[in-house]
Parts: sequence; structure tokens; C-alpha cells
Amino acid sequence: MLKYLWMVTQDLFLPVTFVSLMHAVLGRQFGKKGRAFHRTGIILGNLASLVLAYYKNTSNLIISSHWNHVIYAVIMGFTLAFVLFLLFFGRKKPDAAIFGFGEGLLCLAGAGLSASWIFFKLPGVMGYPFNFNTMGNGYWSWYYMQRLIGWALALVILVIYAHLLFECALQIKRAMLPRLVLVLGTLWNAFYCFCYFFVPFVSRAKWLKWPIRYTAEEYGWIRKLTQFGSKNFMLFIWTVAVLVLILAVAFFAENTKVTDPYENPAQHRKLRARNRLHRRLAAATGIFLAAVIVILSPVKKYDTRVIELSPPETYSVEGEEILVPMESVSDGHLHRFEYQTENNISVRWIVVKKPGSASFGTGLDACEVCGNAGYFERNGQVVCRRCDVVMNINTIGFKGGCNPIPLSYEVRDGNLVFGLADILAGEREFR
Repeated sequence: MLKYLWMVTQDLFLPVTFVSLMHAVLGRQFGKKGRAFHRTGIILGNLASLVLAYYKNTSNLIISSHWNHVIYAVIMGFTLAFVLFLLFFGRKKPDAAIFGFGEGLLCLAGAGLSASWIFFKLPGVMGYPFNFNTMGNGYWSWYYMQRLIGWALALVILVIYAHLLFECALQIKRAMLPRLVLVLGTLWNAFYCFCYFFVPFVSRAKWLKWPIRYTAEEYGWIRKLTQFGSKNFMLFIWTVAVLVLILAVAFFAENTKVTDPYENPAQHRKLRARNRLHRRLAAATGIFLAAVIVILSPVKKYDTRVIELSPPETYSVEGEEILVPMESVSDGHLHRFEYQTENNISVRWIVVKKPGSASFGTGLDACEVCGNAGYFERNGQVVCRRCDVVMNINTIGFKGGCNPIPLSYEVRDGNLVFGLADILAGEREFR
């Protein structure tokens, strides 16, 4: 659940923020015509995303990663066009009667930019429900529903946040502030696209069959640029979040007292009520922005934390057999063991007594789905460290899903006896 909560939020926060601001800015500047232009861009972006997501997840359609960089180029192009047109044609008064060619270009650039943002990120988010890892339990399982809830909750939070931000940008008296936030945010995002545009520089050259040889010495600045973009991805998100916070605080501050003229107490009460409504709107925007920050910082950190495996326990070796005393593993908790092979590979296996039974669940500390990530105990449950799926302890020892790879044993003289050959056979899982 938490994984898709922060992943969807991380994927869509920037597009949602920019599209909301764009809709408000064009609406304030050009009224219904500006909103109509931009609404068309939003619709086209969503339809194109839906089509791409459908074909990617219901067919064998494979899209080269190089096309991501085509979208990077499109976003950078629309960003520069929008900023330039805004400088030249964005000074006319809102709702002015004249809507000329230049104003149309500005609205077209804004609509194209929003459509590009949507088309770049939304298809992947739409495709998440097709790829939830349910360990073979199907769509009507709790495994699937947990992930779907996290995915849907992120969308709900972002939709409400988008509406609140749009209203703030639309109602604030300082019309230049939403513009400034939008321009600074989009230029900063264009720089992020510029960084990532050069990631597959060498492979793209081969793909386009450019007769050029690239060396690290000759193109060292490209390597540094891409490293900056990849290592500081969250910096781009936090910067835009700060800009939005400034907008919300400014909107709240300008509504702390009545500054508009009024002729009688009734008008004064009406203006005070409007200010209260605007303060609540600004506060709600801040609250949902804080929710986004919480999701992308402590929640993400908690979900992606590295859980340390418990230390291996002792056992004895007699000839070609490994003996584990039953009394040491009969408490119902997870026990881990490790054998060092001649190839200096540590083969791990786990033992847990099945509830209400005299038998034990035994298996390698690895599975066919998640590899050798291992398992840990949480609140009496055995959990996969990589996908966080809770194991049914009664099925440990059986093949399938995220269950540990089965490891056979015998009970003899108060010991669980494992064949050394079976342990060594699991060596390939831990290389």
C-alpha cells in the first residue's frame, strides 16, 4: 500500500502542480478562451495517456526508452515557447476583448506543455494496477486491494490538492505571483529534463547510427550533468513545493484583513466572510501540500528502509548432514541459519514451527520471485524483505509464489536433519 502511495505521489506531483497553475494563469489572463484552450490540452493528454497505457499493458507493445527523451525534448521546447510568448503576449488585461494571434500562440504553448506533462507521467501511473505483485492470488485478493488502495488514495489526495491550488492561484490578488511560480517551476523542470535528456547519450548515438565515438574525457560535463539530475531528483520536487507554499502563504496573508473599500457594515461583513473563506482555502492547500511532503519523506523513507536480517544461529555438522536441535526452533519464531561453501558463498535457510502443528516450515532464505532478499519476522509473521508480502506460515515448505524455496528435512533424535547436498544445491540462489 505505502509503496504505491508514495510512487504515484512522486510521479504526479509536478505535473499536477503545473497543470493546475497553468489552468489558473490562462483562465485569469484570457477568461473562457484561455481555459478552453488549456482544457483541450488536458483532455488530449489524458486520452493519449489512456491509449498508451492500454496498449502497453494489454499487448506486446514495447516502447524504446529513447522515446522518453523525445518527450523530454518536447517538454523543453514547449516550456521555452510558453515563457517567451508569456513575455511578449501575456501583458494584456484579463478578459480583454482582443484575442489575437500572439495570445492564441501563448494558450497553445500552455496547452501543449500541459499535455506533454500528462502524457509523460500518467501512462505509467495508469499501468500500475496491471502490474501489482499479488503472488499469484489474483485481482480479488487482499494483496491486490492493499496496493490498489494506496494507488487510489494518492490520486484522491492529488486531485484535491490540484483543485485547492487552482482556486488559490485563481483568487489571489497578486496576479503576478501564480505566473512567477509557474514560470520558475517550469523552467526548473525543464532543466531536470535537460539533465535526463543526455542519460543514454552513447546508446542514443548508436541507435541513430551517428559515426561518432564518445569518451568520458571528451563528454565529462554530460556525465556530471546526468549525475546531478539523478542524485538530486527530489530537489526538483522540494523546490516546487516551496514555491507553492509561498503562494499559499501569500494568499493567506492578503486575506487577514479587509483592504477593499466598503460603504456599509453589511458589505464589510461580506468582505470579512470572503476573507475567512480564502484563508481556509489557503490553509487547506497548505495542509494537502504538507500531506504530500509527509508521503514523500517519512512515509517513503519508512517503506524503502533496509531491514537487517537477524544473525544466523548455531548448528552442528556430522558428515554429510546438518543438525539443528528441535528445542531451539520450537518457539514459533523465525530462525535463520547460514552455511559457508567452498566458493565463499553464504547459503541461508530458515526454520519456523507451524502453529498448531508438530511440523516445521523450512526453506532457503530466498524465493523464485524476489531472489535472495530474505525474510524477517514482524509481529509474529514471516514477511518477504523485498516485496513486504506476509507469508502463510503453514505453506512454508511448499513451492510457489513468494514462499521460500523448499528445503527438505528429517526429524531424528531430537534434531532437524538437513542434507548438506541440499544446502549446497541452493548455492546458486545466493551468488
